[in-house]
Amino acid sequence: MQRKIVPNIVERINVAAVVVSDTVFDAAKIMADRNIAALVVVDGQGSLIGIVTERDMTQRVIAAGLDGKTTPVADIMTRNPDTLSPDDSAGDALELMQTRNYRHLPVTENGKCIAIVSIRDLYAAVKEALEEDIRETEAFVFGDRYGA
Repeated sequence: MQRKIVPNIVERINVAAVVVSDTVFDAAKIMADRNIAALVVVDGQGSLIGIVTERDMTQRVIAAGLDGKTTPVADIMTRNPDTLSPDDSAGDALELMQTRNYRHLPVTENGKCIAIVSIRDLYAAVKEALEEDIRETEAFVFGDRYGA
């Protein structure tokens, strides 16, 4: 069975978000408090307009010598990011992440972000699927008494 992004890989959640006028420091605090590595950037109606990640902060703020307390998220975010739909498969997500070198992708529905899928989420799902395939193959080859 083809695993869908929502609900098989990640659950629909209230995604942490910032607006373009928030500072990088504000975004970093939210990320630290929630132990997450990416935030979506939304407009006044809550529609996705960008994404900001730890890597953005490291490369575009710290390494550039900018002040995170005065630099707005708008200056470092990735605008109009690629997204997934809830019905996309884990394979679709992995392919997009591999070809574009992403570690996080927003999952959107009607322009609103309903989840963020990470490469770790996909790794766990692929690992689980492979382990299930191995169990099924062993049961087929050796019978249901194998390992008992």
